[in-house]
Amino acid sequence: MRHPKRHALLSALTLSVSLFSCAGFAATKLTLVEVITSPARTEMLQKMLTAYKAQHPDVEIEVVSLPWGQAFEKLGTMIQSGQYPDVVEMPDTWQGLYASNGMLADLEPRLKSWSGTPDLTDKTLTMARSSGGTATMIPYGFYLRAMFWNKKLFQQAGLTEPPKTMDEFMADAKKISGLGNGISGYCMRGGVGGTNAWMMFMAAMNGSPDFFDKDGNSTLTHPGAIKGAQFLVDMYQKGYAPKDSVNWGFNEIVSGFYSGKCAMLDQDPDALIAIKNSMNPDDFSVAPMPLGPNGKAYPTIGYTGWSMFKQGKNQDQSWDLISFLSNKENNLTWSKFVGTLPIYKGAEQDAYYHAPQFAGWFAELNSPDYIPLTMPTHLKGWGYFNSVIVKDSSQETLLGQNDTESMVKDWAKYLTKEQKAWLATQK
Repeated sequence: MRHPKRHALLSALTLSVSLFSCAGFAATKLTLVEVITSPARTEMLQKMLTAYKAQHPDVEIEVVSLPWGQAFEKLGTMIQSGQYPDVVEMPDTWQGLYASNGMLADLEPRLKSWSGTPDLTDKTLTMARSSGGTATMIPYGFYLRAMFWNKKLFQQAGLTEPPKTMDEFMADAKKISGLGNGISGYCMRGGVGGTNAWMMFMAAMNGSPDFFDKDGNSTLTHPGAIKGAQFLVDMYQKGYAPKDSVNWGFNEIVSGFYSGKCAMLDQDPDALIAIKNSMNPDDFSVAPMPLGPNGKAYPTIGYTGWSMFKQGKNQDQSWDLISFLSNKENNLTWSKFVGTLPIYKGAEQDAYYHAPQFAGWFAELNSPDYIPLTMPTHLKGWGYFNSVIVKDSSQETLLGQNDTESMVKDWAKYLTKEQKAWLATQK
């Protein structure tokens, strides 16, 4: 027979131990900042973090989602106030700034002992080390630009195939814009994130992927490069892009495409996520970027990944989380969902990447006519240039408040100063 007092005492002790255990259960709290956000993307990330926490019940993870349009400034504000995240989603365009300032943790010792390192592609490791030769991030995938085109709108305009050259691109945009009813030829990204198009079109018209000459002088003032910038200005000012696209970011250009407001969109595979969920797959396709006068195109290639700040308080646990998010299974899941080309050798053989919609990207990867354009993310000031300078000055030019040549000269002056400062550190 159970003694009531003894049972009560045992129950009280059990409850006390339970409460003590719960109180000490979450021994580690991590903050993860994501900067390329959408509700669906955040939900997928949370699912992965839930799986991690199931394996590590002593870890709590707070996710801070910064809208991309203000992410650069907001992360900077957090850091200036001493709020260093443990893990941060690090775009390539910011890596140079934070790595040059010595703020990112050196991941080389971690890579040496990580079981996943031997299976990473050479490009993955190269990009991880792109700022100063030391790994300061683990990329989670690569973005490569190609041209989405709306088959229905092309047909209505009497066109049967996507443009193969820059001249055809302009002509097709004009014909499609002539349909009226608020339809335009090109989904222009005039807001944050529009740098890729400017650099890509300038390189195509200039016939070179080089941002600088051997002395560190910017090539953006070369006649061909200025012509490429004027090409985009003309597209907008002639009405071949929606009037409000001067302020469009990623979500706006993608919805503009799948809603039929504009017929062509240069974007990475991540745009495929929303487009394939909103359009019949027979109504659109993805083609290589239009070729410039020299028969070449320079689609931008970029990457984003996971980094740790040196000032983070939980270095070992932060790396454990990064290695979890970056393992082969999770990386493939994440790459498929967010629309990147994965980081592991042989991952492109996955059946998912054999879908017809990926044909344009793989054509660019497999043809000598398409030379991927790598942004100069090694520059300390590239993040500011990409996120602030290009947006502000290009909007002024598109709206006729500045002229194209003056805009480009200002860009070249800034980048030349940055490149020469970087070259001085390499001697």
